[in-house]
Amino acid sequence: MSIVKVKSLTTSKEYQFDHKKPAGTGAMKEVFFSPDRSYVVAIFKQKQDANSMDRLKSIVGLYREKIFNQPGGDYWENLYCWPTDLVEVPSTKQTALICPIYPKVFFFEFGSQNNDMCGIKGKDKEGLWFASAHHQQRFLDERERGNWRNYLSFCIKIARTVRRMHAAGLAHSDLSFRNVLVDPITGSAAMIDIDGLVVPQKYPPDVIGTPGFIAPEVLRTINLPIKDKSRIFPSIETDRHALAVLIYMYLLYRHPLRGGKIHDPEPARDEELSMGEKAVFIEHPNDRTNRPIIANARPTDLPFADIQKIPYTCTGPYLSELFRKAFIDGLHHPNLRPTANDWETALVKTVDLIQPCKNPKCSQKWYVFDNSTKPKCPFCGTPYSGLLPVLNLYSRRRNSDPFKPDNHRIMVYTDQYLYPWHVNRLIAPNERLSPEQKKPVGYFVQHQGIWWFVNQTLPALKDVTNKKDIPPGAKVELVDGLQLLLSPEENGRLVQVQMVRGD
Repeated sequence: MSIVKVKSLTTSKEYQFDHKKPAGTGAMKEVFFSPDRSYVVAIFKQKQDANSMDRLKSIVGLYREKIFNQPGGDYWENLYCWPTDLVEVPSTKQTALICPIYPKVFFFEFGSQNNDMCGIKGKDKEGLWFASAHHQQRFLDERERGNWRNYLSFCIKIARTVRRMHAAGLAHSDLSFRNVLVDPITGSAAMIDIDGLVVPQKYPPDVIGTPGFIAPEVLRTINLPIKDKSRIFPSIETDRHALAVLIYMYLLYRHPLRGGKIHDPEPARDEELSMGEKAVFIEHPNDRTNRPIIANARPTDLPFADIQKIPYTCTGPYLSELFRKAFIDGLHHPNLRPTANDWETALVKTVDLIQPCKNPKCSQKWYVFDNSTKPKCPFCGTPYSGLLPVLNLYSRRRNSDPFKPDNHRIMVYTDQYLYPWHVNRLIAPNERLSPEQKKPVGYFVQHQGIWWFVNQTLPALKDVTNKKDIPPGAKVELVDGLQLLLSPEENGRLVQVQMVRGD
């Protein structure tokens, strides 16, 4: 028979897998489906030592409890492919993990171009397919590519999962597009391969990471003896570097450190230097030595390989600041790197800055609206035309305080919604939102050239400029200089409308 029974090493549970139905194989594990495909059994190829076994037991026990058995813990079920149990295969005495199967959205539905020339239909959506302009344009079916707004959405989820792990004192140690599944169609993301988690002073890393995502300090000290105190290993600080690389690649489809500079004629040594000791941001404003050589770019790498046409600043002010901190200030100084929480906050605020591109053939469909120059889509060059309301958010800590700017703006478009986290500065759109806080409180619409805000549920919306109440069900015209008090409560927000013309 092809069905193999295995028993938990931590409980009395039993599981099964079909050894004739492999789900995949990697460097460290072979993975098989359960008969009903409700979970997989991931079998380690090598014998696990006592420290590894203790780590694995902690991952399926203590650390799983820390994240999932807390208020709101069910939120993480679809964001982590977290092992649920540890088992042993009786015939071989191999150790294996029981892991939930990926949600359906993380499997390619249409495959690649030209009758699935790459044979990826039904395979899992490894992030590499979406983090490279060449892979997207050369191979992927257009129906698999999604749009830029959804890339922002799954980047938020990736940052959120990393933030939650770090808050629990855990480091992934091998964060890369190989260990994150993404779906640009729905904006979903899921972290996988969690069995190598690092706990400082307790569980050291099993690997140094995936090339391209390994922090410079790890590569710089890689040739030192393992017990040398100067040797640097994966940690929360190195995860922060990998997270920054991931977000940069998902939004700009190029690597932040792979430019035109050659440090050594021997490829392996050149890689070690260019990603390690000699690493330089390809868009460094004061060091142009590592600029990409456009003449060497493949047609499918363009226009994203051209940093003049699509610079990192096209991601907007919040993300641009973090890219500077990650790849200039913090590239060789780990303590200066943005945290996962910094990225999550910046990504959420960036979503409020985007606009739909008016070009129906634009590959990205959305872009960050920049009214410091003539606004246009950076991806296809289509200018914005018409009048656009921009909402500047202000808040106060106490009702007796004056309103102060929150460094947060909202670019309006038809059928865009306003949510509770826009109304009160203390509400954050994360896993702690209540069901009521997830519901919109109003929406925007343009009708016959006039922009309106329709109040759905705000009980005390006030037009401060004209001293009028706007009750639920009523609407207010958005004009330049209009001030709307969204909530009179402490930490409630005031909106000032700025009308911007794009043509």
